[in-house]
Amino acid sequence: MAVYTEVSDEALARFLEGYDLGVALSLKGIAEGVENSNFLLHAERGAYLLTLYEKRVDEADLPFFLGLMEHLAQRGVNCPQPVRARDGSAIGRLAGRAAAIVTFLEGLSVRRPAVAHCGEVGEALARMHAAGADFAISRRNALSIHGWPALFEAARGRADEVVPGLARETETQLRALQEIWPRGLPSGVIHADLFPDNVFFLRDRLSGLIDFYFACNDFLAYDLGVCLNSWAFETSGEFNVSKGRAMIEGYNRVRALSPEEVEALPILARGSALRFMLTRLVDWLNVPPGALVKPHDPREYLTKLRFHTSVQSARDYGWRA
Repeated sequence: MAVYTEVSDEALARFLEGYDLGVALSLKGIAEGVENSNFLLHAERGAYLLTLYEKRVDEADLPFFLGLMEHLAQRGVNCPQPVRARDGSAIGRLAGRAAAIVTFLEGLSVRRPAVAHCGEVGEALARMHAAGADFAISRRNALSIHGWPALFEAARGRADEVVPGLARETETQLRALQEIWPRGLPSGVIHADLFPDNVFFLRDRLSGLIDFYFACNDFLAYDLGVCLNSWAFETSGEFNVSKGRAMIEGYNRVRALSPEEVEALPILARGSALRFMLTRLVDWLNVPPGALVKPHDPREYLTKLRFHTSVQSARDYGWRA
C-alpha cells in the first residue's frame, strides 16, 4: 500500500455522495507498499479502506479482484469486502483514478513471524485455494515466468548500480528457470502476494487475509513458494527450517501436495524469489518524485534467490514425506 495521488476534501465528499456511508470524518494515507494509493477512511457508518488504483493495476482486472474477495468470503475466508455504491457498482472514479471502498478488517500483521504463525498461514493459504476452486473468472499471472524478461529489461541497464554484476547474475538465473520451469502442476486462483503485512492476527490467531491485487491463476504450489520466501527467512537472510516445515505441513493438512508439486517446490520458490527481486529492483530504480512510499530493497530477494539455487529438494525446506 502507498499514496501516489492525493484526494481533496471536495473530491472525496462528491465521491461519497454515491454511497450510503455518510460523510467522511477523516482520511489518512497509508504509506506501506508500492502499488496503489490507499487511505484509511472513517465515515459516519464506520471505518473502511479507500483504494485508488495506479501503476501495474489494470482497471480491466478490477472485477476479478473485487469479485474474488466476495467469492472467498462467501466460502468462509475472512477478507475485505467491496462496498457497493447505491447503483450497485463496486468501482468508481476519484481524482482521475479508478477507486473502490472495501470493509476494514480488525487485526495486526506480525513483524517477526514465529513458527506457529507460519503454520497458520500454510493452512489459510490452502483454505483459500480450496475456496477459489470454483471462482468463475480467471486472470493470467502477468508476473510469472513469461513476464520476467520484460521486468529484467526494464532494470538491466542500471541493475549493477544496486549490486555489481547483478545484470549478468539475473540473466543467468532467468535463463536457467526458463529451461526447468515445471508444467502441468495443479492450478487455480492464488493470492501471489501473501506477505506478513497482508495477513492479520488477533491474539496470535489468524484473523484475515488482505490485498488481493496480485491474485491470479497459476500453479497452487507457486503460492506456497511465495509464502516460504516471505515468512520463513530470518532478517539475517537465513532460511528457518522450522518455519518452513510448519508452513508446508499446515498447507498439506488442508490440501495434500502431489509428489510432482513437492519435487517442483525448490524451482517454484526460486522463481518466486526472482519475481520479487525483479519487481523490487524496478521499483527501487523508479520511485515517482514525491510519492509517500519507501521501496523494498531488492537485495533481500537476491539473497533468497541464491539460497534456493543451492537447494537440493523440498527436504531443505522442512518437507517430511
